Amino acid sequence: MDEGGTPLLPDSLVYQIFLSLGPADVLAAGLVCRQWQAVSRDEFLWREQFYRYYQVARDVPRHPAATSWYEEFRRLYDRVPCVEVQTLTEHTDQVLHLSFSHSGYQFASCSKDCTVKIWNNDLTISLLHSADMRPYNWSYTQFSQFNQDDSLLLASGVFLGPHNSSSGEIAVISLDNFALLSRVRNKPYDVFGCWLTDTSLISGNLHRIGDITSCSVLWLNNAFQDVESENVNVVKRLFKIQNLNASTIRTVMVADCSRFDSPDLLLDADAPGAAPSRVFDLGGSSDDGEDEAASPGPARTKGLRRLLDGLLEGQAQPPLSERALETKVAELLAQGRTKPERGSAFVGNKLLVFTTGCLTYSPHQIGIKQILPHQMTTAGPVLGEGRGSDAFFDALDHVIDVHGHIIGMGLSPDNRYLYVNSRAWPRGSVVADPMQPPPIAEEIDLLVFDLKTMREVKRALRAHRAYTPNDECFFIFLDVSRDFVASGAEDRHGYIWDRHYNICLAKLRHQDVVNSVVFSPQEQELLLTASDDATIKAWRSPRTVRVHQASRPRPRPLFSWFANQRR
Repeated sequence: MDEGGTPLLPDSLVYQIFLSLGPADVLAAGLVCRQWQAVSRDEFLWREQFYRYYQVARDVPRHPAATSWYEEFRRLYDRVPCVEVQTLTEHTDQVLHLSFSHSGYQFASCSKDCTVKIWNNDLTISLLHSADMRPYNWSYTQFSQFNQDDSLLLASGVFLGPHNSSSGEIAVISLDNFALLSRVRNKPYDVFGCWLTDTSLISGNLHRIGDITSCSVLWLNNAFQDVESENVNVVKRLFKIQNLNASTIRTVMVADCSRFDSPDLLLDADAPGAAPSRVFDLGGSSDDGEDEAASPGPARTKGLRRLLDGLLEGQAQPPLSERALETKVAELLAQGRTKPERGSAFVGNKLLVFTTGCLTYSPHQIGIKQILPHQMTTAGPVLGEGRGSDAFFDALDHVIDVHGHIIGMGLSPDNRYLYVNSRAWPRGSVVADPMQPPPIAEEIDLLVFDLKTMREVKRALRAHRAYTPNDECFFIFLDVSRDFVASGAEDRHGYIWDRHYNICLAKLRHQDVVNSVVFSPQEQELLLTASDDATIKAWRSPRTVRVHQASRPRPRPLFSWFANQRR
C-alpha cells in the first residue's frame, strides 16, 4: 500500500503471483493485508489450486453439493480420516473383518484367533465382550454383521467338520446379554451369510452334481430357532442355482432398492478413455457385442442341444474329455431349464447380490437375484415356490462379468452403487480348463456398478495391490461412506478415495496385509482398519483430532487446517 492506502499492485498481478504459489503459501499470504486476503479467497484461484494439487482431470466438475472451490479443497484436506488415533492389540492373530453397528456406538471384529470381539466406540475405544468360538469346533471367525436394529450380531466362521474343510457356520449372538441364540451350517464358508430382515438371515449349501458341476442352495433361517410349534418353519429354501465349471456362489449380500436416492454419478464408464460397460443378462443373445462363450444365446443353445441329441441317439462320441462334455451338458441344462425374468421392476424390492462364475472356479461374475415380498419370511411353502414344474433351477435376473478375480464387494450407504475389488485377467485371455484360470494382475481395480441401471459407471479406482496367485487369493473387504470409499490391500496399506473425483486421498500404514476397512455409519471421518499384524487401527480426520484435543475454544489462523496436516 502507498501512504494513501492505495494498493501498489493491481489485483490481477497479485492473482498471477498467487497462481505460482502452493495452497499453504496462498493462505499465509492472505494474512498480510485486506487486498491479499481478498485475492487469496478468489474462486478461480482455488479452482486452479484444486485441480493442480489433487491432480483431478479437468473435465471433472465440482461436487454438486460443494459451496465453493476453497471449501471443497478444505474438505478433501481436512476431513479425510488419515490420522492414527488408537491401536487395538487385544487380538492374538490376524484380524480378518470389521463391522459397525448401524448406530455407530459399537463394532465387531473377527480373527484367526477364533474370537468375535465386540467393542464400545467412544472417544477412546474399549473392549466390551469377547466370544471364543473354539468350543463349537470352529477354526476361525471371518465375518460379522449387525441386524438393522442392532439387537443381534451375525458371526460367520470356518467349521472343522468331518472330511470337509470347506464348511462353515453362522452364529447369532444377542447383544443384550451376549448369549448364543442359534447356529446355522454354511457351505462353502465364504458365502459369509447376511441379514435379510431383523430376525432372519441367509446361508448357503453346496451340492455336487458332477465332477465340476454343482448347485448352490440359499436358505432363509430364523435367528430364533427355539420355536414352540412344530408348524412354524425355522428355515425355508430361497433359491436353487446351478453352478458351472467348478464355480459356486460366494459372498452374499442384500441391497434394498427402496433406499436408492443418489443422483446418477457424473462420470459414466462409457466416457472417452473409459472401458465399455460389462453387463449382460442370462439367456440373452449376443447381439450387444458380448463374447458368445460368455453370453450363450439361442444359437449356442441349439448347438449344445444337437450335441446332446447325438449322444442320446448313439452317434459317435465327440473328441471331448469327460469334463468338457459335462460342462457342455450342464450349459444346455442351464439354458433349456432356466430362463431370465424379463422386465422385472426392482424398485421397492430387495436384491440378493453375490459372486459366481461360469468359466472357472475363481469368482469372476456378480449374480443378482430379486427377492420378492413373499420370500421375506420363513412362513409358507418350504420347497419349490417360484419355479415351474419343468424348471430344475432358479433363474438369475442379471449377471455382471468383470473378466477377473473378484476379491471384495461393498454397497454405498443408499445401496444403489456396488463397489467391487477385482484383479483382472490378461486382455483376450481364454479359459481352456476350468481348474486353471488365467493369471491375475497384481494391481487391484475398484469397479463401480449402478444397481438401478445394471451398468458400470465411473472409471476404475486404482492404487492398491495384491500379490497372491489365483489358488491362494483371499477376500479384501472394502467399505463405502457418503463421500469416500476405502479398501485394504496386500501392500500393507489401507486406501481412501473420493467417490466423486476418483482420486486416492490417503494411504494408511500397517505392518502386514490390511484385510478390512470400515467407516462409522454416523461419522465418515472415523475409519477402522484390520490387519494380519493382529491389530485394529482407528483413524480420524485432522479436523476431528483438533476438536477432540482442544482444551478450550480459541481462534486459529485461516491456514491451520492445512499447516497442521501431516502427509
